[in-house]
Amino acid sequence: MPDQSFEKELLERAAHIEDVLKKFLPKEEGYAKICIEAMNYSLLAGGKRLRPVMMLEAYRLFSENADETVVEPFLAAIEMIHTYSLVHDDLPCMDNDEYRRGRKTTHAVYGAGMATLAGDGLLNFAFETAVKGAMSAGELPDYDGANKNRFLSALDVLATKAGIYGMVGGQCADIMAENADLGSDEMKDVLSYIDENKTGALIESSLMIGAILGGAADKQVKMIEKAGSNVGIAFQIQDDILDIVGNQEELGKPVGSDEKNNKTTYVSLYGMENAKNKVKELSDEASAILAELGFDGSFLDKLFEYLIYRNK
Repeated sequence: MPDQSFEKELLERAAHIEDVLKKFLPKEEGYAKICIEAMNYSLLAGGKRLRPVMMLEAYRLFSENADETVVEPFLAAIEMIHTYSLVHDDLPCMDNDEYRRGRKTTHAVYGAGMATLAGDGLLNFAFETAVKGAMSAGELPDYDGANKNRFLSALDVLATKAGIYGMVGGQCADIMAENADLGSDEMKDVLSYIDENKTGALIESSLMIGAILGGAADKQVKMIEKAGSNVGIAFQIQDDILDIVGNQEELGKPVGSDEKNNKTTYVSLYGMENAKNKVKELSDEASAILAELGFDGSFLDKLFEYLIYRNK
């Protein structure tokens, strides 16, 4: 398990991402001032900044020069996209949560309408930030993927993984599954799709973009995408496990909510033992991929273990 020195390093890296984010915040002025205030309130709510931390680490591992100004706009963009999804998740029409990370959610402070706009604003501003970063940066070596321009390839990944063929698609399936009367086999397929897209897509995106901008070959990008998929699914299964056996004080949220809400999870479908075995299988495979890429024992390898086997 990750030790205290790792957790200290993770906090330092999160603090670095915090500094990067502040460089890209929109100014709170003009007729859109309240919406921008709500956007910045949401974005600066704290957290481990895991997705940009992963992106930066993947960039460093693949890059020979590691000029971070190349990737910084994308670090900010992925966190803006993640934050917008949380703002919308918390809305009264969705999960109706009033607290996140120990403080009032955006809709609880600014109202549901302005929170909706803040989420919309963050999603759009994420792409404004990434596109402007790509336009102002120097040239990168050609990519051997579908498009030789690494910035266009990175933008394609950012858009696809955040949209209907990624996170939004997973969110949609999750909502539809709540009231659906599905058989066991179909529910297993739906749950796999939800975990892969709702949770896994932005993790995959973070790793792939870091790798693409860092100089990875297409084959290596596909490998890191698979590792990200494993981590995302294992992360969600571990979340299901912790909802049953976790410590409420450590988790910072009530346990047993899945059962109380009759929510179908990997544990309810496959059983606790199979769920734990699946987490280990996915974790081992992700680590094996990193080892094949030459990154075993790296900070990214330790981060995967930390995420998959966390207690909170």
